[in-house]
Amino acid sequence: MSRFIDQYILNEEQKERIGKVEELAARFAERAPRHDREGSFPFENFADLREAGYLKSTVPQQFGGDGISLYELVLLQERLAYGDGSTALAVGWHLGQILHLRTTRKWPQDIFADLCRSVVKDGTMINTFASEAASGSPSRGGRPETTAIAADGGWRITGRKTYSTLSPILDRFVVSAYIPDEDCASDFLVERTDRVTVVETWDVLGMRATGSHDVALDDVFVGSDMRLSGKGTDDGGGWLLHIPACYMGIAMAARDFALEFARSYRPNNLDAPIASLPSVQRSIGEMEVELRTARSLLYSAADRWDREENNRPSLKPELGLAKYTVTNNAIKVVDLAMRIVGGTSLSRELPLERYYRDVRAGLHNPPMDNTVFQMLANASLNEKP
Repeated sequence: MSRFIDQYILNEEQKERIGKVEELAARFAERAPRHDREGSFPFENFADLREAGYLKSTVPQQFGGDGISLYELVLLQERLAYGDGSTALAVGWHLGQILHLRTTRKWPQDIFADLCRSVVKDGTMINTFASEAASGSPSRGGRPETTAIAADGGWRITGRKTYSTLSPILDRFVVSAYIPDEDCASDFLVERTDRVTVVETWDVLGMRATGSHDVALDDVFVGSDMRLSGKGTDDGGGWLLHIPACYMGIAMAARDFALEFARSYRPNNLDAPIASLPSVQRSIGEMEVELRTARSLLYSAADRWDREENNRPSLKPELGLAKYTVTNNAIKVVDLAMRIVGGTSLSRELPLERYYRDVRAGLHNPPMDNTVFQMLANASLNEKP
């Protein structure tokens, strides 16, 4: 019988890609405990991802990338997170945003083409730094305190961004900034210079190896052509499914660890492993309910987004529901896995306590739970009688 994790592989091409990612995930799993304890950035993981060609997965084929679908992105990211959640979440922001730019075409074509060629040739990565201490999450609509002031031939940008995932490794990134003269915010593509400082503030409970430090910009000059219009088609934000895919991968790893423990652990008061106990079987059954429900929603949402190109904006409630269900169910799965394993699960020698901490970070990734509730309520109320 094939493994449950393989259930959503549809063809040989996907199976081949999964095999390569599994090799990376196994390697990353060995390094994960050290980076988690140190809170250090796994540069070697990203060197491996670059060498394997993983960073160009969502780059359009016309620029030398693989041009994979959202469904395939979810499939690969889930498997990568099975080995190391931090690395998967961090690289997911890069892969997801390339997919987003590919489908919305909101960047000028020449700038996007240059980025894509650099990803393929040099392993360049990208992320957008929008969060700030004062304005909170950009998904809440806060105005950035980072400012962009018009200068001869471009702009001068000053401010400080928080939650800047991948900051230790990026040589270019996007920042949102407020333009006082125009009373509006805009995005700018910034290259790292000596006026860009990574302030190592990332010392948190979970996802400790994502390198999500603060980034300070001190009067950084950006050319006029590097102001990004932000226009383009609305893709419904499907690329954000890389987030629940990551947390589903962590939950799958916790589930498999608990299953192996239940099959093999036999205390001396039993004549069979604890998997034979009705109470343990019930907990395993509860894990399966949470996992199978969440995965079916996740892959269904990704498949619909791929197929229903003209309907993508109206899929936002479904995409949000998938993220909400996966994240909350994944937390339940890891909790159940720890209950099955018992007190041993608290040991830092085992991965479960790291899974427990990492999976909770999903609650703070967009869209947040209350935003999903509001989207679903609005969709229901706006139905025509």
